[in-house]
Formats: sequence, structure tokens, C-alpha cells
Amino acid sequence: MPTRVRTAVFPVAGLGTRFLPATKALPKEMLPVVDRPLIQYAVDEAREAGIEHFVFVTGRNKAVIEDHFDRQFELEVTLQERGKLDVLEELRQDLPRAGQTSFTRQQEPLGLGHAVWCARDLVGKEPFALLLPDMLFKASPGVLAQMMAAYEASGDNVIAVEEVAQSEVSSYGVVGRGDGPDQGFKLTTMVEKPKPEDAPSNLIISGRYILRPEIFGLLSRQVKGAGGEIQLTDAMQALMETQSFTGVKYAGRSFDCGSKIGFLTANVVFALDRPDIAEAFKREIHEIDLGISR
Repeated sequence: MPTRVRTAVFPVAGLGTRFLPATKALPKEMLPVVDRPLIQYAVDEAREAGIEHFVFVTGRNKAVIEDHFDRQFELEVTLQERGKLDVLEELRQDLPRAGQTSFTRQQEPLGLGHAVWCARDLVGKEPFALLLPDMLFKASPGVLAQMMAAYEASGDNVIAVEEVAQSEVSSYGVVGRGDGPDQGFKLTTMVEKPKPEDAPSNLIISGRYILRPEIFGLLSRQVKGAGGEIQLTDAMQALMETQSFTGVKYAGRSFDCGSKIGFLTANVVFALDRPDIAEAFKREIHEIDLGISR
């Protein structure tokens, strides 16, 4: 039986330059999809998968993320006095329990691999989950929960993957597929942004990982790669020489909320799935389609 995955790491130190000026003072991870910030969706996904310890790798101007996962007594008293008990209960349910959150600083923007390495002492010598909050998923069960099933069956490092058009693979990390079903197959290789004709498949890495702790030793020795940054993919490629990797072609849909189109699409899809606003929102969309102005 493999060691249980109890900890999840959330890299949240990025500057969010693609969403300026909105992200000049507001972390991109706090941008709302309908009425919940991106980081809350990622934490919810981790909690559903059984995660007990939430590690946030932050940077400057990210204190609002820490505040989001803390109690706000003035707000709670106001909600209590106004009888908004359902909202108050929702806020309380969103919070991890006392002692479940940890925050560490990535002082320089040296890449995803460096951000993961910054969490090494908080993770310790156990396998851990890694969730990139920019990637939002609509899936039931959640993507990490689907990955946990594959991890428990194999004890391998696990990566979530999805299919894209062959012409698009040069924008992503791409894996080679070995034996096994969609719910857990062996990975044969990993290539960062290959030319379409050189790609081992059209399966791309999707921002969710379960990694064994040996990755930290490799990251500590990892030289800078593409873009002058310490790349996680480079360290995973090295780890593949001694450890197995399993891929999970998850059931669900992804939204790259690091892009404006992905973010806007996610807002529409999640809004249409909300019973409290879906019908009114559909009417608004219909009027937009008809070109009706007010």
C-alpha cells in the first residue's frame, strides 16, 4: 500500500501579467469564476481528494490569499446580525481547519520547478499533490480524486493529461503513452513543447500532479532550462530514469484561466450550471445573440 498523499502544494507566486491591469493589486488566483476565486476551486478539489495540509507558495502582494483562508470576524458578525446564515455557513465550510494551511515565499520568479522546491521543508519526505490554480476543471469526481485512485493502485508518480489537436502540442508538455487504460497508463516519455511532427502523442500535461519526494533532490540540482527558469518537466524527466510515472486521462473539461478566453469561458460554463442564476443568465445571453440593446 503506497504512502497516503496528505499534502497539496499550490504555486501562487506568479505575477498574472496577462490580466493586467486587473492583477496589478489583485492576485490572479483571486480572480472570481462566478463568485468563487480560482484558488478556492483548487482547494475544494484537493479537499475532495482527501488532502489535509494545504501549502501555498506565495510571492509579494499575495497576502490577500492568506487572508482569504482566514476568518473575518467583523464580516461574520455582520452576516449574523443581518440573518444571512446560509452565506455565513458557506464561508465557514470553505475554510480549512486550523493548522491545515502553510505559506512559504518564492522570493524570485525562477519557474514552476523552483516554486515546488520552495515547499520542500513543508512537504517533508512524503508524496504530495501539486495543483496549478490557473487550471480549472469541471469534473465529477474531481481530477485529483481520479488521480488518487491511480496512485493508490500503482504507487507511481501520477500526471493528469488531456487530448489536444496535434497542431497544438508545441504549446505544451507532451507525454508518451504506454500500456494501460485511460484511468491509469504507463508514461514512456515526457517532452516540453515539441514540434507536432516530433511529439510522442497528442496528450498534454494538464496542471495536476502527484509526485514522490525524490523530486526535491532533483530540483535542488536542476539547472535553468527554457526561459531561464527551473523547469519542473526537466526534473520529472530525470526522475523517470529511476521511478515510474502513470498518466490519467481524466474525465471532465478543463479551462485555462491563465488566458482571457479560458477565463471568460469558465465563467459562462460555471454560471450556466448554477441553479440560482442559470435561467436569468441564459436570457441575457439570448438577448446578446439577438443584438438587443437597453
